Amino acid sequence: MADPAMSVSPYWELTFDADGDPAGHGLDRLLAGATERKVRDLVVFAHGWNNDRSGATRLYDRFLAPIPRLAPAARIGYVGVLWPAMRFSDEPIPDFPRAVAAEAPRRPVLDKDTRHALLESFPGRAILVEQIARLLEQQPPEGAELEEFGRLVRLLVEVVAPGPQALFAADTVAEGVPQSEPEMLAGSSAAACAEFARALAELDAPGARRGFGLPNPWDGAHELLRQATYYAMKRRAGTVGERGLGRMVGQLAKAAPDVRVHLVGHSFGARLVSFALRGLPEGVRSVKSVTLLQGAFSHYAFAARLPHDARAGGVLQGQQNRVDGPLVCCHSRHDSALGTMYPLASRMAGDSRSVAGLDMGRVLGAKWGAMGYDGVQAVPGTRAYTLAEALRAKLPGSGCVNVDAAAVVRRGGPPAGAHSDILHEELARLVLAAGRIR
Repeated sequence: MADPAMSVSPYWELTFDADGDPAGHGLDRLLAGATERKVRDLVVFAHGWNNDRSGATRLYDRFLAPIPRLAPAARIGYVGVLWPAMRFSDEPIPDFPRAVAAEAPRRPVLDKDTRHALLESFPGRAILVEQIARLLEQQPPEGAELEEFGRLVRLLVEVVAPGPQALFAADTVAEGVPQSEPEMLAGSSAAACAEFARALAELDAPGARRGFGLPNPWDGAHELLRQATYYAMKRRAGTVGERGLGRMVGQLAKAAPDVRVHLVGHSFGARLVSFALRGLPEGVRSVKSVTLLQGAFSHYAFAARLPHDARAGGVLQGQQNRVDGPLVCCHSRHDSALGTMYPLASRMAGDSRSVAGLDMGRVLGAKWGAMGYDGVQAVPGTRAYTLAEALRAKLPGSGCVNVDAAAVVRRGGPPAGAHSDILHEELARLVLAAGRIR
């Protein structure tokens, strides 16, 4: 497949399937082209939720466009990572205006575009998708139907043996054992739907006084499907990062040892590039910076010990030391997708206690938080800056760095908030600063 017209050049693409296996000859073209063009710095960007190649390449084009002007003397090459990541059609993506992104019907109906995306993301499960869509349309009042809905969702997102993806879903490990499958899929589906419905009602009308009516549990059922799909994408991002991109960066380091690699990821793409560190061959030091934009994974992922459990640590503990430079985490308090729904889903993945009635500060400060909301946590020596400070300062040459990007990552409404508001020149400048690209 020919590379698209881009405002940056040279540009290559690396494509992976759900198990992290490469598709096409992207690496061969990259190796040949980087050598021919005498590339010194290679910026590798991985998208988050997304339904097609064109959406991903538009994101890369717009985010990377300022870089040649900002670093005119640098010999920079660009790589777009393409991987099968599901996006619900009612969610904004970085390249689309909100008016366009909001045209899709609201929950709980499963619209045509989302059905198509589910079929593309989970091939061979068309009957399950149709059964799930029918229940969301009919909204039967019986609790047993919510339990049936949960059963269908579990079947939709389960790993097909003997694929490797089951090994890559964990955020934490306890005494060497990864966390189990999420309780929201293993426990009562009716209870999970009710919990999500209450959280969504609070997001739609924060602090509003309500009558005696309870939120529609089928709103929560739609969210259960969304969160189960996200769980599968989180699992997939880790798989593609470690088994796919990490190995390819190792091959690049062997073939072109002078190329400095700078990994950039948005949302689940941040998880992907972080797991790529774990997939680097021993001794490879070609990754000179990592920039995580609104990372949709645990803020304890890099911690050696969890504050609430000394026996457990993050699944990526110590991997920041594989970077021959800083690991920079951008976060924003305006990201309600990561500030509210992510911790709720994460709590329900391993803790059945209800969060209904907790004030927002306690939810957001909980042990299940995402690094795109409040940054890397429990890693000694982590430095913290505002975005303006980070762009003025010389960033540390190693270790974790939290950058509060709320000054620019701020636009968006429920349920995602500012999660996709990353198309800002300041963030492109931060990538250059992290990699010391001049």
